[in-house]
Amino acid sequence: MNKLLTSGAVALALIAGGAFYMTQGATTNANGTITVPGAAVAQTQEGGETEIDTSSVVEMTMGAEDAPIEVIEYASYTCPHCASANETLIPQLKKNYVDTGKVKFTYREVYFDKYGMWASLIARCGGPEKFFGISDMIYKAQDDFIAPAREGDEAGVADELRKIGRMAGLDNDQLEACLTDSTQLRTLLTWFQENATADDINSTPSFIIDGEKYSNMSYADFSEILDEKLGE
Repeated sequence: MNKLLTSGAVALALIAGGAFYMTQGATTNANGTITVPGAAVAQTQEGGETEIDTSSVVEMTMGAEDAPIEVIEYASYTCPHCASANETLIPQLKKNYVDTGKVKFTYREVYFDKYGMWASLIARCGGPEKFFGISDMIYKAQDDFIAPAREGDEAGVADELRKIGRMAGLDNDQLEACLTDSTQLRTLLTWFQENATADDINSTPSFIIDGEKYSNMSYADFSEILDEKLGE
């Protein structure tokens, strides 16, 4: 199970014109919030700080808005356990609970590293209509898109993610616009920080079921919890 960084530095980046613009020096403060300089706050012209408005971030959801149970998954595109859950747990959850109107499902990205950040920008590039389809493609190609990183080939990682975007029907201009959107990057980082802090997320995948946090589990255990809450 991947765990969120609790100390030290983390680098989150996006691609612009073939160069990698790094947001470095992230630390975790006393209350557990991951702070990334230039991400959590924006400088005003007077030199002060203003909070970044995250209201523009679209929550990626499946299922009926009025479903009796809400499930929120916190996951990272670079987390092997998240890829496994995406392959085994989530399809069954969708078939038996989301598609039947029993569960509203929300997926929230967690950023361990820059590669997960880039993957998130690609997944969101096609809007809510394509988000879950692209996410599934990213998880299925997890080994392939991460492989270049083991050789220090960051450009190779980006190229693999672009391939996934193109396979999903996104054109090159659209992909580059998404990958070079620094405002979106800062907003998503702040949104991630706010959610992870509010829900006390320290590992992935984690699930919030009607406000209660659970760690990764089998579908059998997950369905038992849901059925109990549904009174079935």
